[in-house]
Amino acid sequence: MPEPASIILLSGSVIGMLFRLAKKCFQEIKRLFDITLSVIFLVLLSPFLFIIILIIKLTSSGQVFFSQVRVGKNGKLFTMYKFRTMNQHAEKDTGPVWAQYDDPRITPVGNFLRRTHIDEIPQFINVIKGDMSIIGPRPERPHFVDKFKRELPYYQERLQVRPGITGLAQVSHRYDQSIEDVQKKLRYDLQYINGVNNKSWRNEFSIILNTLTLMVTGKIIR
Repeated sequence: MPEPASIILLSGSVIGMLFRLAKKCFQEIKRLFDITLSVIFLVLLSPFLFIIILIIKLTSSGQVFFSQVRVGKNGKLFTMYKFRTMNQHAEKDTGPVWAQYDDPRITPVGNFLRRTHIDEIPQFINVIKGDMSIIGPRPERPHFVDKFKRELPYYQERLQVRPGITGLAQVSHRYDQSIEDVQKKLRYDLQYINGVNNKSWRNEFSIILNTLTLMVTGKIIR
């Protein structure tokens, strides 16, 4: 019968081997993690999502879901999904503009959905499709990507990885309202990308926990 010390050493070796394998196969496991978690979330939240859909439909005119072209990994365009939080045709007369604090285009229900980040839940569909990851730099519209690539050094590097539903920048800084906000978030995005290149699982789980905290408290961690 194996000695207790031998069992402990063997267990430690197996755990160490699994950690090394997880680090070596980081991208493959991250993709599997993304798909698995997205499917679980959508299934578990389906009754709640039905209620959200019903409330949006009853409180404002227009489509329940909002779709928009965004720029993904390596500059590939894709259609991103959200729950609609603004009045129908909100940018018809203005073109692409940032949402502002107390933006009159945002519906009362939409304000709640944005504050709690519930409007982002349909993006789990984008994750399953392979357009996005759960964690990564937020995908931006082509209009703004072209603008920021001209004005901000290293902005192109954000496109090295799949964009995410949440990210280090999102749990560290407020919504974009100015080019200064974009600059600050870019630094966080590049910090995250460096962590991905170094295959850091600790960063991944830290961002998930901070995102859940932000959803509950509404407070940025930094």
